[in-house]
Amino acid sequence: MSDNTLASDFFDAAIGLLQQVRDAEAENIAAAGKLIADTVAEGGRIFAFGAGHSSLPAQDVVYRAGGLAVMNLLVVPGVLGVDVRPATLGSALERVGGLAGTVLDSSPARAGDTLFVISLSGRNELPVEMAMNARALGLKVVGLTSVAYAESTRSRHSTGTFLRDHCDVVLDSHIGVGDAELEVPGIEARFAPSSTVVTSAMMQAVVATAAGELARRGIDPPLLRSGNVDGGHAWNAHVMAEYADRIFYR
Repeated sequence: MSDNTLASDFFDAAIGLLQQVRDAEAENIAAAGKLIADTVAEGGRIFAFGAGHSSLPAQDVVYRAGGLAVMNLLVVPGVLGVDVRPATLGSALERVGGLAGTVLDSSPARAGDTLFVISLSGRNELPVEMAMNARALGLKVVGLTSVAYAESTRSRHSTGTFLRDHCDVVLDSHIGVGDAELEVPGIEARFAPSSTVVTSAMMQAVVATAAGELARRGIDPPLLRSGNVDGGHAWNAHVMAEYADRIFYR
């Protein structure tokens, strides 16, 4: 066993999963992209939420060069990841009932908007409640999760349901339970998680689909440019001014 072999094994596993979601989730990715395009065309706003490491794919599409300016992060204090101490507090908050409803009620989200809820397991109180409450408020919900968890674990929500049960569109990351791609003799635990690679790629694929769909409808997609290229800041200022009523991260 060598470190180089393990690195190659991880790349192979990640590439295999990316190919799998590219083929198996093509229709759902197209549906999610169309939902973003519909929301933009109708004057709605778009939000993304994830807890712990599932917040990383949500953050990755917000205020991103080459991304849509109207993607907003829906923040639940204390659950974004390892920015709190102890870090285990974030995991504990995912199992607290009522938190999602309180956050949604105090957020700018409203009927007609779209919310992405990202949760690998989709079994904890927070993502399930977030999706349920968002739909009750009239939002469209896209869930990005691993369906394998719903098929082999028990829900931690009082209804016994999973995130996938409360979505208008479900994107299955096809990540295995435990989120670890490698195992070798001499190392007791499986290791090398792939969920961030795969889910981030899926979110970017959805955004790319949405941009193309908007252009197909004759709508100039509100894309941001890198601030490190000439003219980037001026371009972004124009886009943000035009869509100021739909941007909440400034």
